[in-house]
Amino acid sequence: MAVHPVILTGGAGSRLWPVSREYYPKPLLALAGERSLLQDTATRLDGIAGLGRPVLVCNEEHRFLVAEQMLEVGKQDAAILLEPEGRNTAPALTIAALYLLEDDPEAVMVVMPADHVIPDADAFRELAVRAIALAREGWLVTFGIVPDRAETGYGYIRKGEPLEDGEGFRVSEFVEKPDLETAQRYLESGDYYWNSGIFVMKAGRWIEEMEKYQPEMLAACRKAAEGGQRDRDFCRVDREAFLACPEDSIDYAIMEKTERAVVLPMAASWSDVGAWQALWEISERDENGNVIEGDVFTHDVRDSLIIAQDHFVAAIGLEDVVIVDTPDALLVARKDRSQDVKNIVAELKKTGRDEYRFHSRVYRPWGDYEGIDRGERYQVKRIRVKPGASLSLQLHHHRAEHWIVVKGTAKVTRGDETFILTENQSTYIPLGVKHRLENPGTIPLEMIEVQSGSYLGEDDIVRFEDKYDRC
Repeated sequence: MAVHPVILTGGAGSRLWPVSREYYPKPLLALAGERSLLQDTATRLDGIAGLGRPVLVCNEEHRFLVAEQMLEVGKQDAAILLEPEGRNTAPALTIAALYLLEDDPEAVMVVMPADHVIPDADAFRELAVRAIALAREGWLVTFGIVPDRAETGYGYIRKGEPLEDGEGFRVSEFVEKPDLETAQRYLESGDYYWNSGIFVMKAGRWIEEMEKYQPEMLAACRKAAEGGQRDRDFCRVDREAFLACPEDSIDYAIMEKTERAVVLPMAASWSDVGAWQALWEISERDENGNVIEGDVFTHDVRDSLIIAQDHFVAAIGLEDVVIVDTPDALLVARKDRSQDVKNIVAELKKTGRDEYRFHSRVYRPWGDYEGIDRGERYQVKRIRVKPGASLSLQLHHHRAEHWIVVKGTAKVTRGDETFILTENQSTYIPLGVKHRLENPGTIPLEMIEVQSGSYLGEDDIVRFEDKYDRC
C-alpha cells in the first residue's frame, strides 16, 4: 500500500512569458530557488513512510527534459506517462491511477500540480500524512488554502460539516473565481478556502468514482492505457484512444459530484506562481520593495520586478512594473496587469511567431542549440552535444550547413563517409546529403553551425535513424 506522488506537469505558464514558453514551460524553471518547480514537487513528500516512486504525467514533447530533471534529484525511477495532447487533469489522473493499479490495488496517490511553491515542506508533509489516513478510509481529500486576502484569481472551496475528528470538513461546494466583492465576502465568512488543486486518494477509489460519474472518460482512458507501449523510460498511451477521451478537470469530473469529498485546511504559505505579480509576492524584496535578478541598475524604482537574463538593464523613476529581459524578447508591463501577458502569447501563436514556443536556446535530448544571428538565406547557431550523445541521421531539402568545432571532438557522418573533427576544424554538409553529428568524447562538444538556403525552418528535417525515437 505505497504512497505515490502523482505529478501533473501539463501547465504551460503562459502568464510568465517570456521566461516560460511552450517547449520549456513554468514547471521546468527554477523560479523560487536553485531547483525547478517540478524538482521541488517531486521531492516534497520525501521522508513520508511507505513512499513509492513518483508517477509523472507530461506532454510527449517534454519527456526528455522531465526525465533529466528527475535524474538530477535522484528520482530516476520515476514513471513518466506521456500524453500526446493534454485532455485536462481528470484523464491525466485516470491514466496514472490505472498504471498504479497494475501493481498495487491499494496504492494511494498524492496528486500535485508540478508548478506550485510551498516553502514549508514540513507543514505540507504533516498535512499529507493526515490526508493519506483519510484516503485509506475511502475519502477523496483536497487541500484548501486558508486565504489571507480577497483573491479573484483562484477558485474557492466552501467547507461543510466537520469530520468526526474535527481536523477536516466535508466539501459543501466548489465555486468559480469570484469578483472582488464576492471574494471579500468569502474571506470574511471564514467558510471558504482557495482551491489548491492538490488531492489525495486511493487509486482504486478514484476509478470507482470514475465508473460512477464518468464512464465514457474511463473507457477511453482504459483503451488508451491498454493500447499503449513502453518506450525506453517512458509509457506512451495510445494516441487515437486518448484523443477520443472527453476533456474535463478533476474538480468538474468527480470532486463536485462525489459524496466522499473532504477538504483539509492548509495554513502554510502557498502559491501557484500564476503570473509575474505572484512571483514578486513570494520573492525576497530589497529595501525599496524590488525583486532584482541579473545585471540591473535602478534609481528611484519601487515595488517592481526586474529580471535581466542577457543584457544590462537600467530603470529610473518607476513603480509597480515588471521588466523581464531575455536574449530574444523583452516584456514591460504594469505589475497589476501581469495576468494579461497571456494575451501576448495568444497573439504570438495566432501570427505564427516562434517566440511563444521556443527560447533562443532550445533543448534537445542530445543537448541544445542557440540562435546567434539570422538574415536573408542564412542563420548561425551554437550547438552543444552531450558526451556520448548523437543527433539523428537526417537530411535537409532546402539548406546546406557548415560546421566548425569550437570545443571537444565531433564524429561526422556525411553520405558514405565517417570522420573525426577536433577543435578549429570544420566541414561542409551539402543540401540533400544524409548526415549525422555525434560526440564520442567525454566532454561536451561545442560547435558553430552556419546554415544557408532558401528555407531554414526546423521542420526541414527528414530523419532516417534516431536513438530518441523522434519522428
